[in-house]
Amino acid sequence: MLGFFKKKEDKEILGSPLKGKTMPSNKISDPTFGQEMLGKGMAIEPVEGKVYSPVDGSIAVVIDTKHAVSVLSDKGAEILIHVGLDTVTLKGKYFTTHVNTGDVVKKGDLLIEFDIDTLKAEGFEVVTPVIICNSDAYTDISRVTDGEVNVGDTIIELKK
Repeated sequence: MLGFFKKKEDKEILGSPLKGKTMPSNKISDPTFGQEMLGKGMAIEPVEGKVYSPVDGSIAVVIDTKHAVSVLSDKGAEILIHVGLDTVTLKGKYFTTHVNTGDVVKKGDLLIEFDIDTLKAEGFEVVTPVIICNSDAYTDISRVTDGEVNVGDTIIELKK
């Protein structure tokens, strides 16, 4: 059978933006993320202070306090990566961004660096939600891994 009659599968794979341990979103103590108010997803407890792009796409927004970034994938997923809980109160202290709004990125590009040890020492939770803000555009959003992940490991599969 010729391949051009096959139905195209509307699926997207997200790589891990951090090295660490995965957790379901309902385990996040902040209700905005834990109750999926911004969308479905998961979280990662990082072991190092670097955030990488989970997909090929563009930077939709770099939050001015540098603790979060939104990536728009080439396939249409709106992905929010929010480093830590209540880290907005730091107003950018301990964070360095390596991208700007509008930049084109490839999966694995460095987006943000943060001083993980200082954040922990100052009492901040460094758990990092990875949220699909346009969750309604998908029929299924599945966590495909549980436990330890390295940067780029598949963590979420999206189906339209």
